[in-house]
Amino acid sequence: MMRYFKVLIAAACSLAIISCGQKPKITLKKDADVLHENVDQLTQVIIYDVFTPPVAARIYGYTSLAAYEVMRQADPKYASITSQLKGFKAMPQPQKGQKYNYALAATKAYFTVAHKVTFSIDTLKKYEDKVFAMYQDNLDTATFSRSVDFGEKVGKAILARAAFDNYPQTRGKPRFLGSSDNGKWRPTAPDYLDGVEYCWGTMHTFAIDTSTQFKLPPPPPFSEDKTSEYFKQNMQVYEQSKNLTPEQVQIARFWDDNPFVIQHNGHMMFVNKKITPGGHWIGITAIACKKTKADAVKTAQAYALTSIALFDAFICGWQVKYDTRYIRPVTVINDKIDQKWLPMLQTPPFPEYPSGHSDISAASAVILTHLFGDNFEYDDTSDLRYIGMQRHFKSFLKASDETSLSRYYGGIHYLNSVNAGAAQGKQIGEYIWNKLKLQN
Repeated sequence: MMRYFKVLIAAACSLAIISCGQKPKITLKKDADVLHENVDQLTQVIIYDVFTPPVAARIYGYTSLAAYEVMRQADPKYASITSQLKGFKAMPQPQKGQKYNYALAATKAYFTVAHKVTFSIDTLKKYEDKVFAMYQDNLDTATFSRSVDFGEKVGKAILARAAFDNYPQTRGKPRFLGSSDNGKWRPTAPDYLDGVEYCWGTMHTFAIDTSTQFKLPPPPPFSEDKTSEYFKQNMQVYEQSKNLTPEQVQIARFWDDNPFVIQHNGHMMFVNKKITPGGHWIGITAIACKKTKADAVKTAQAYALTSIALFDAFICGWQVKYDTRYIRPVTVINDKIDQKWLPMLQTPPFPEYPSGHSDISAASAVILTHLFGDNFEYDDTSDLRYIGMQRHFKSFLKASDETSLSRYYGGIHYLNSVNAGAAQGKQIGEYIWNKLKLQN
């Protein structure tokens, strides 16, 4: 009975506070949870704004580095990453002897960058206002203002590098329509879109030396000989597409990650939006951090390192794509084997060799393996809200191996190309891991 009266009294006190116009205090979330929610919010904007996979990787790269360079100040043993990358100036530092909330400052840095590299600013602002309101409820005015100011300064320092990475300089470029030359890429069915980001190989990398540092052997040369490797690889894709097991179909659909699939129904067209390939691995990074209960600094570091791998791997892969300008299976099969054939997955609008998804997945998997271990089992729920699917993996590298095969099963890549992309990605990931000093 006494307990019952205590509950009534507590409820009455709460009602009295509300009736007097006092709002209940907003509960302060854990620092790592705030960082995860920030990334998730950005992913939603990337999906909504329909950024191409390379551009999405650039967005994740700069925002994640901004958050990390702030968050690392909470633990002196974590080293600066931008000081070891190309093109970044020294980051602003917090004032000695002053109090900061570094999760708040990291949030401000993160979205200071995000505002300049995305379109849907209003959506971001609505989310930010809620986060800042939480901190205002729990911090004194001086600490709040000091933290926001520090975060903004770091964000602007990160943006100074982004202004000269050759992304702004290549906007407004002419369209890339491919070539009718034998064995060369040209726009593919069903929508025949022009080539995406053909200048991406000229972007300024973060950690690796140049986009040509990890060279690949050339793909099989064009040949009209039906016994040639060129023709055999097309027959291999064609025959595989007709004999897919239910598991192989599921694998292909799970790793599709095409951010802008145009569906056709008679004369009607509609678009299915999903996460990008890079967004998928950012989601896996979140899963690993949450499963290991990583603190905010380790979480920020994991996002930053994965994003560096994504960014540099996209640049290397795209350099080879537009150097070789290799033809897609659907083009050859329609021309030489079956005029009505279409792959299970919609062919993305850029040259075939190597597989970009294989490249960035292998690079990310190498980084995550170094961070969380070789036999890290997890349920990949990154895409669950978009396609209603999840898969279980026994390691990051096994997941990236499956990613590569998914492109072959889906009919959009040759087996040689997925293997080449994975090989390049693993080299990139190992180079980045070995190059960067992560602790002071």
